[in-house]
Amino acid sequence: MASLPPLKLLIAAPRGFCAGVDRAIRIVELAIERFGAPVYVRHEIVHNRFVVDALRAKGAVFVDELDEVPDSAPVIFSAHGVPKSVPAEAEARRLQYLDATCPLVSKVHSQAEKLVQAGRHILFIGHRGHPEVIGTFGQVPEGVMTLVETVEDVAALAPTDPNNLAFLTQTTLSVDDTAEIISALKTRFPSIAGPRGEDICYATSNRQAAVKAIAPLCDAMLVIGAPNSSNSLRLVEAAERAGTRAMLVQRGSDVDFAWLDGVKILGLTAGASAPELLVREVVARLAEQFAIEEEQVETAQENMIFKLPRALQAA
Repeated sequence: MASLPPLKLLIAAPRGFCAGVDRAIRIVELAIERFGAPVYVRHEIVHNRFVVDALRAKGAVFVDELDEVPDSAPVIFSAHGVPKSVPAEAEARRLQYLDATCPLVSKVHSQAEKLVQAGRHILFIGHRGHPEVIGTFGQVPEGVMTLVETVEDVAALAPTDPNNLAFLTQTTLSVDDTAEIISALKTRFPSIAGPRGEDICYATSNRQAAVKAIAPLCDAMLVIGAPNSSNSLRLVEAAERAGTRAMLVQRGSDVDFAWLDGVKILGLTAGASAPELLVREVVARLAEQFAIEEEQVETAQENMIFKLPRALQAA
């Protein structure tokens, strides 16, 4: 039998689950233990089909809106956050609900409310249609926040009071793209107020930094994540910006060996919603065609843990 060609695998660390995703999944699991199946979840708890399917197998039922949830059934809101109208509707129907919104997203929600109370108009940097953007806009009255997606959008802004603006950002954006947009905002509106620390979450920043560190050392890069996962797509972009071709895969069966033709050093990472089990699955798939030499490249350590909702802390 012919020996397999060698492939050096540079595996990014940190990668995969962040504290917010870990907490959200645990909330669903504990709710099923506490209340019994089925437990309803409004929207995907996190953007990963494997995770969603695993929770569905345990007794989670995923729905688009609350009107699909039976009276008296427990319901959980996703990690991306929801507009205020959603818990209000749940309370009106007397549904027992648990909010799995990532605490870092909740922090942005709180900042938005405070800025509006202070009379400022918010320029929100994010991607139209993303659940986190929808949830954040739903924290404040209509018309007090404007979405900014690109540097070009900044040039087109025509605020009523240019001296009374503030900006906030979605937590899962490209660090580099966001820095460009913020720079354009500050240049055009020198008095604009911003958050004390950046809104882009630590996990998003750390995973992008890890990709930037290893991508230049690789011939190509695989990113494990879902096509609707903002933070995973940003990892693909980070690798490509470093001059390395990159591909998003959801799991091992998605690996395209033709695309890997000629690759001697391959980078591997996973978005914040992708479990480590999928990383090992991709490595096992690669080992079918290559003699793998693994090296983990650690660029940061993460020790963040978020508390569970009070209703589940004794579970």
